Amino acid sequence: MQEFEKLGAFYLGKTFDHDTQDVTDETILYDAKDLTTHAVCVGMTGSGKTGLCLSLLEEAAIDGIPTLAIDPKGDLGNLLLTFPNLAPKDFEPWIDPGEATRKGNTVPEHAKKVSALWKNGLASWGQDGKRIKKFRDAVDLTIFTPGSNAGVPISILKSFNAPSEAVREDGDLFRDRVKASVSGLLALLGIDADPLQSREHILLSNIVQAAWTEGKDLDLASLIREIQAPPFDRIGVMDLDSFYPSKDRFALAMTLNNLLASPGFASWMEGQPLDIQQLLWTPEGKPRIAILSIAHLSESERMFVVTLILNEMLSWVRSQAGTTSLRALLYMDEVFGYFPPTKNPPSKTPMLTLLKQARAFGLGVVLATQNPVDLDYKGLSNTGTWFLGRLQTERDKMRVLDGLEGASAAAGAGFDRSKMESILSGLKSRVFLLNNVHENEPVLFHTRWVLSYLRGPLTRQHIQKLMKGKVKEAAATQAAGAPKAVKAKAKDKAAASRPVLPPEIEEKFIPRTGALRDGEEMVYRPQLMADTRLHFTKAGTDLDHWYEETLLAPIEETGASWEASTKVDATNIELEDEPEERGSFGPLPGAALKKRSYSTWEKKLKSYLYRERTKSLWKCKALKEN
Repeated sequence: MQEFEKLGAFYLGKTFDHDTQDVTDETILYDAKDLTTHAVCVGMTGSGKTGLCLSLLEEAAIDGIPTLAIDPKGDLGNLLLTFPNLAPKDFEPWIDPGEATRKGNTVPEHAKKVSALWKNGLASWGQDGKRIKKFRDAVDLTIFTPGSNAGVPISILKSFNAPSEAVREDGDLFRDRVKASVSGLLALLGIDADPLQSREHILLSNIVQAAWTEGKDLDLASLIREIQAPPFDRIGVMDLDSFYPSKDRFALAMTLNNLLASPGFASWMEGQPLDIQQLLWTPEGKPRIAILSIAHLSESERMFVVTLILNEMLSWVRSQAGTTSLRALLYMDEVFGYFPPTKNPPSKTPMLTLLKQARAFGLGVVLATQNPVDLDYKGLSNTGTWFLGRLQTERDKMRVLDGLEGASAAAGAGFDRSKMESILSGLKSRVFLLNNVHENEPVLFHTRWVLSYLRGPLTRQHIQKLMKGKVKEAAATQAAGAPKAVKAKAKDKAAASRPVLPPEIEEKFIPRTGALRDGEEMVYRPQLMADTRLHFTKAGTDLDHWYEETLLAPIEETGASWEASTKVDATNIELEDEPEERGSFGPLPGAALKKRSYSTWEKKLKSYLYRERTKSLWKCKALKEN
């Protein structure tokens, strides 16, 4: 067994002599439990940052430690490009034809050279195909793609699940969770909302808090309903309609409904739930590197997804027993924009909370960036390990030194700023300064050769190819575990969520009569109810008759069909304010969502009644009576 194959010791490379600029024979074995105090890796493009971070994840996997990896750029899928045989044919499908051409090779020729390069590179660092196999055997590798079916889909928008009881009982943590979740949702809607000033933020926060306090999960459909009819009538000292009029609430509900109804967002509702335990371990208990690829999403969508993931991770952490060992990793490949020094995006609060609290529960947070000026170094004072590579500008170097000095002071460790500055000024590619507060002094080291083939960012087509079998397996598992009623709804697009109506439209529900039989389901269909009162009178006669009737007319794409209406006995119908929980809903034509449609339909009703409702008058010529 190689000297670096030790449980709990991560083989990252060998020390590097700053004076001779050569690699030494001294192996760098990083103590896994030191990651419970988190790590940050900083380096410009070409510094070797990606290789170092992938090495860290490979080592954790070999030791049976799972990782949830957030991948904004598409690089982390390279972890699946690991070939124990190191044969050219294994590399060939992943060769970039453009790169092969630039180097004067055909794709097979280039694959042969890359195969030899990887084999020799691994050997130079005491590794081989057997170690690659050990890595692949130790861990499950899955790429999840929220909002896309390229990889294994994961349901992001299906629900705002109530956090765990431990989170709900922690007042500060609970409020932070509500604020971050609402901020993320509003960012997705394109609403820049201040938690203290924005009435959208305040309204949604009160709705979410009220539901979560009772342990009640919210999905987007129920959130839309509660925007229109919140479970409270006051916000602060003001009544609800003064603070946020119903007309304006309806506009917000429609904005959210448009998001939910968008065909492009159908995939956000598909896939397995966002459950951290299921992401970190397979059903059989095998540790997993779960790569959440978000490169295909817009900036607002990425922020929303990252915020939800961090919040779910925070809830999972609080449900675990305390430990000093490394239980799992949370890795983010590019933290630029998610943890800035001045602004407060939705992702910042849960990230900061994780850095402060996750260590007690065995979760190590590893953050990487090539833009050090965009990091909140005060927050990173909670970080015990810094991997510092080649930096692009003098400003970057100064910011890194400031952060490093703060982290050392927080840990009660010494810090030689001038020496650090001298070392950072002359770093080569793949050479990093390792500053670990658990060690006596910083160490300069050269990273080892990675087990994974670093071919660069993966496209959707690459992900589809890698995940083809996993997607089918996940779909089959989900279908097998789904209740029959859920399957039936999935087939019937009419079985939708409750529609959103303007606040001026009164909405009632006709109660079901009789019990549902096996295989039956209840679907509410939209109809327009009209209470009418007709007055029949004729000059020269004693006719003066009032007539009342109630009509139910189906609402079709062309509008309310009074010709197809039926009379009902209103005295025998006790209308309900809410539908049955088991009920689903048929499609509601768009015209029913517009207030002016009802005025038009009322006019058509009057015309219909005038034409169709008559009163017969009898006349007797013999008696000359009417």
